[in-house]
Order: sequence, then structure tokens, then C-alpha cells
Amino acid sequence: MERPGPALPSPPRTDTETGAARAVLFDLFPEISPYSSGFLAVEEPHNLYWEQSGNPEGVPIILLHGGPGAGSSPLHRRFFDPAHYRIILFDQRGAGRSTPMGSLVNNTTAHLVADMERLRQHLKIERWHIFGGSWGSTLALAYAGQHAQRCLSLILRGIFLCEQPEIQWFLYGIGTVFPEAWARFAEFIPEKERGDLLSAYYARLTAECPQTQLQAAIQWSLYESAASALFPVYEMVTTLEQKKHALSIARIEAHYFKHNVIAPENSLLKQVDAFRAIPATIVQGRYDMICPVITANRLHKVWPEADYIIVPDAGHTAQEPSLRSRLIEACEHAKTIREQMN
Repeated sequence: MERPGPALPSPPRTDTETGAARAVLFDLFPEISPYSSGFLAVEEPHNLYWEQSGNPEGVPIILLHGGPGAGSSPLHRRFFDPAHYRIILFDQRGAGRSTPMGSLVNNTTAHLVADMERLRQHLKIERWHIFGGSWGSTLALAYAGQHAQRCLSLILRGIFLCEQPEIQWFLYGIGTVFPEAWARFAEFIPEKERGDLLSAYYARLTAECPQTQLQAAIQWSLYESAASALFPVYEMVTTLEQKKHALSIARIEAHYFKHNVIAPENSLLKQVDAFRAIPATIVQGRYDMICPVITANRLHKVWPEADYIIVPDAGHTAQEPSLRSRLIEACEHAKTIREQMN
């Protein structure tokens, strides 16, 4: 299906009611288990976990988890109608159940895009819907820029372009809204190193001492989680599983923020023409403190053909009811796209 473009940006569709008050509130589908799963060997030392659930004969849709390094979870399967969709989850390099956990070797955006293509071929999928939030939106845009012909649609949340101003906002700007959380994050680092928190945390997260790594990872994780929701939830990191997750996400995020920042001349915004015609929905929480709305607005300006929805009573996490409802609604709408694209 061809779309005219580029067009002039139109105002975003902004919900005028709270998520709870909307006439139709979409909720998660029931819990399901995978019907197949496995590991895909890519460049050494990585083996990627993947799984499929829902309808084996259904329309393929792949979820790209955030972070980078966060990994997928059983909850992610529940955004999609299992009667219609062939639901694919995979854990990116070093994340979740992929091994080795937290590995930074051969771990770049280009590697992850190539991994998606290798997984698509391994599963014998011709085209699929792409669903990604936060870092998952970065990876979705990078993949679409290179493999637009493989994308049925894009459903994106919490837009992140992995550019330097966004990294600076994460490290310092969030402190203007969450000063208490930022103070705990910064005060873990000696005062003389606080001018470059990223380098200070990266040094500790890659230190030889496992305890040093873990202590830094816990502080990083608590800081990020405190700013993720409209109503802050100050999580605890106590169980072994929580500690492993915190270490994976902190190490890989710091690695990407330090070594894989996208320069302005290579901005993903410059690739929009490659995927402009793909049906797309951008869902953005108005009060997203991790990926502020200004970035989604930048994307909307150069890609006005995409449906752009600002959810007024949501922050960053997809688990906030109004944001979750809009994402599921977008997946329901995407059921109509396959016929149009053939």
C-alpha cells in the first residue's frame, strides 16, 4: 500500500478523558504459555532466547523489549490477541534469558538489527508487525530503516532515538522532576566524579569485582524505576532474580549510552523516508520522564503520516492503564492491515 508523503504535521490525537473514563478501555489478554521456544546462536559469545505463543497460523508480531538490556517477560505476550497473532518475543544480546547475561561483547545496534533478520529467517516469517517501546522503539526504527519491506506495521511507545541530549536528560535532567531519586543516584558516586556520572557508573558496572558491579547496578535500577511511572513506585531490589535483572539492564544501558550513541548526522530521523509508507502508531505518555514527549514530537514532525497519540495521564511504563489500553487498541487496529498490504 502506497501512502502520499511527506505531508504537513497534523496535531497529535490527545485523549481528552482519563484512561479510566474512556468509553472503551482495552485490557491485557489472559495469560498464555509459549507453544515453542529455543536459542539462536549468533556471533560469539551470544545465544538468543526466543519464544512463540498465540496462534501458530496467525499474523506474526514481534515485541522488542526496552532497556537496552531489560529482557522480555510473560506479561508481554498479553498485549496481543492470541487468536489472531503469532506472538514472538526474544531477549536481545546479554538480556533476559539470552546468554551470557550482561555481555557487552559484540553488542551494538547493528548487531541487534541483524539478529532480528536472522530470527525472522529462522522462524520462516515473510513479514511481521513490529511492537517496541522505549529502547524497543529505537530498535524498531533502526530495523525499519534497513528492512522496511519486512514490516507490516510499527507500533511504537515512548520514543527514544539514542542521541546525546536524551542521555544527558536521563543522567541529569530527570533530577529537575525527581530530585530525591537523582540525589540517591548521584551520591553513590564520589563528588569529584559526579560531573561525568556515565563514566563513573560505567567504570563500576564493568569493574572486576562482582559486588562493585552489583551495587552500582542496584542504584542505577532504582533511579530509573523511580522515574518510570506517573505516580512513582520506589522499588526494592532484593531477590537474586531482581539483582540479575538490575545488573543486566544497567550494564547494557551504560554500554549503549557510552559507546552506541547515534550522532546527529546519522539520526534515525534521517531514515524516515525508507519506511514512511508503513502503517504506524506512535503512543506517547505526556508525562514520560524517561523518554520525554519532545522526542516523539520530533519524530511526528518528520513523519506526519504515522498516527500520533499523546496519552495525557501516563508516564513511561506500558503498564499504566491508559497507556496500556492505547497500545492494545493499536494492536487491535493492526489486525486490518495485512489485507491492505497484500
